[in-house]
Amino acid sequence: MLALIAALLLSFVPMWFYAYIAYWLDRFEREPKKLLVVVFLWGALFATITAAIAEVIFSAGVTAVTKNESFAEIANAAFFAPFIEESLKGIAILVVAFVFRNEFDSVLDGIVYAGIVALGFAATEDFFYLFSAYDESGWGAMFALFFVRVILTGWNHAMFTAFIGIGIALARLNKNVAVKILAPFGGWLIAALLHGLYNGLLSTANAFALVAFCLSWSGWALLLAIIVWAIRRERARAKKYLYDEVERGVISPAHYRIATSALAPTFTRLGALGSGNFRATRRFYQVCGELAQKKEQLEKFGEERGNAAAIETLRAELAKLTLMARA
Repeated sequence: MLALIAALLLSFVPMWFYAYIAYWLDRFEREPKKLLVVVFLWGALFATITAAIAEVIFSAGVTAVTKNESFAEIANAAFFAPFIEESLKGIAILVVAFVFRNEFDSVLDGIVYAGIVALGFAATEDFFYLFSAYDESGWGAMFALFFVRVILTGWNHAMFTAFIGIGIALARLNKNVAVKILAPFGGWLIAALLHGLYNGLLSTANAFALVAFCLSWSGWALLLAIIVWAIRRERARAKKYLYDEVERGVISPAHYRIATSALAPTFTRLGALGSGNFRATRRFYQVCGELAQKKEQLEKFGEERGNAAAIETLRAELAKLTLMARA
């Protein structure tokens, strides 16, 4: 029982922490927590269980045909598992993009939703691996595997699936039909191929483990560069579309400086904790981000699902919150 609890905590607690980092990266317009929890659970429950069943069936089928269990394991790890797992994780991102369209507004949103669903998937997968390691070889094996899977390569699933989120986001933000079709497919293909390459390197020989880890870390570095670019782009959007709100008198110059900074809103919210206006301050800067996004969407896509009305509603809310929000 103790080993079961330990495996559960060692798997889920770090992934929750990683998920919070992914949530925190969305500096200007954070996604609804309830929706992120649902996405995490999709990855942790439905995607993981469905993938496990499909992979068992595939491995059994390949073994029956080839009479070679080792080949079936490598084929499953390098080919079938990556494609089925990335597809199941990608479904959650597609649902958010179509059903909750108003909550999916940027490349960074795509990365956040992809990262959260992937971290949910990784949490459950790690749990089974860690408990199996304990069952076979004891505590030392469990903690060694924890270091490799959770500490050393804990962001792998998020990195792979992030490319699906980027592809879907590019389709969401583009009017070109070819981009709308090819970008999600391209993102899914990149995710599955990277996932398959990593699994294949680990499955074929221990000598390739370092190569696999270098692949992971290179992918993380590339994704971090994309995230930095996306944050800078969102900051530029905030500066562009919130400037005239100062001229309108909706927000003050001080509010504008904070709302267009990548870090200032966080410190401002923390500073409001003891003043009784924390909720108003937090909501104020969230609405600033939402307003900037809606104004950009109105400019690019016109009256998509009532953008103009949404802008007026957000502007009115800002006007009410201005006096209460800390600057």
